[in-house]
Amino acid sequence: MISVYTVLVIIAINIVYVSLSTLRLILMIKGRKAVASLLSTVEVFVYLLGLTLVLRNVSDPVNMAAYCVGYGLGVYLGNKIEEKLALGYLVVQVIVDSAELELPVQLRNLGYGVTSWLADGRDGKRMVMQVLVKRSNEERLMSSLSELAPKAFVISHEPSRFQGGFWTRVTERHRVR
Repeated sequence: MISVYTVLVIIAINIVYVSLSTLRLILMIKGRKAVASLLSTVEVFVYLLGLTLVLRNVSDPVNMAAYCVGYGLGVYLGNKIEEKLALGYLVVQVIVDSAELELPVQLRNLGYGVTSWLADGRDGKRMVMQVLVKRSNEERLMSSLSELAPKAFVISHEPSRFQGGFWTRVTERHRVR
């Protein structure tokens, strides 16, 4: 007989387990190994709870389906949590179709570290800028770029590490306080 309570518990346990698993993986990638190790202890405990519950009720395929549904929902929730945490940094490269020198200054005035240079494009000179930004500030930067340079070509990627320069001086100052 199908137990709604058991099905719901299996789904809930798997949502928690897979969300923790996703976060642990992201923390490891971001270099936060100690937190990831502690989180893995909780993750395995939750996993064993769910697995034990399913194996005790393996004769009911609804329980296995609940396990699968919980797993899928856990992946979704784990990614949503990671988006909200927005750990790490992005390097945003901005290319504008004119050699106008005001945009780097405007971005610096907004608090961004900007390195800029002139480049040759197919149709003439271009201004290229490289901006290091916290992932949590990505939307704010993109909004500023849309306002200041709506035709800009923007590429972003996630650096694995960086050393020196404007951003490390800023973060070191904040760490000292």
